[in-house]
Amino acid sequence: MESFLSVLQFSVSITLPIFFILALGALLNYLRMINDNFIDVASKLVFNITLPALLFISIVKTDLTQSTDFSLPIFAVTCVLLLFLVFEFVTAKLVKNKADRGVIVQGAFRSNMGIIGLAYCVNAYGESVFSIASIYLGSVTVLFNILSVITLNRSFNKQANIANTLKGIVKNPLIISIVSATIISSLGISLPESILKTGSYFAQMTLPLALLCAGATLSFSALKNDLPLSSMASIGKLLIKPLVITLAGILWGFRGMELGVIFLMSSAPSASAGYIMVRAMAGNAKLAANIIVLTTMLSLISTSIGITLLRSYGLI
Repeated sequence: MESFLSVLQFSVSITLPIFFILALGALLNYLRMINDNFIDVASKLVFNITLPALLFISIVKTDLTQSTDFSLPIFAVTCVLLLFLVFEFVTAKLVKNKADRGVIVQGAFRSNMGIIGLAYCVNAYGESVFSIASIYLGSVTVLFNILSVITLNRSFNKQANIANTLKGIVKNPLIISIVSATIISSLGISLPESILKTGSYFAQMTLPLALLCAGATLSFSALKNDLPLSSMASIGKLLIKPLVITLAGILWGFRGMELGVIFLMSSAPSASAGYIMVRAMAGNAKLAANIIVLTTMLSLISTSIGITLLRSYGLI
């Protein structure tokens, strides 16, 4: 078993760059080098182009024509769906402001799998984890985006109905990119290298641009005012979700790399894509940004403790 110090060093190497970019966004906003107009334009660019490109490239490079065991993504999708329903029920009871409910629910169930979660897995198991993590990532990300559209529509639009929700899902750029990439990969179609390189350039813009916007939007006074709501989402994201999913995975029979993927993906902080989506839908973007920052800070500790416990019992 790795020492706690080595696990902590591993976690810091993954999350510390994110803190730096968030801090840079806050500093640039303080110095008036970026403004609300930049944040609006950049947020739309990330949501409509660079983040879809990131998801598309990561999935299209996975060979889905081979015989693949889908028990892991089926398990993950089932757990996420059940937890989403629980979070929706609890939040409706505890949060008075309806407009904030969707932001909290999304912050609690939606993980930053494509960036931090995948990085955790690769650092833990090397490139051999891609065959498991990519399928997991693709299937659960589709569900994340569908459930996010549902909960945010319900919170922001009193007139939201099934038709509006379905329309939002069909038009969602993230879902379009995932579905199209899955089809291409399943059919065994090889895209030209020039297209893959172009997509990779856009994909590489996603994290720094999204986090710069999140950092610029961060309000420390709002963090203080929203601390109860941010804490509620953080408890759901960093304690309840990974604990429930990991225990369920152990009972299901997963061990080793598969169980490691389950824990590392679920223990990742709230997704920066959640902030982009909330801002694009004119929701409480500051609350969404604060949840991302708080969960990112605390995930360093929670992930290290979880890895240490699972390895000490020989489960991963």
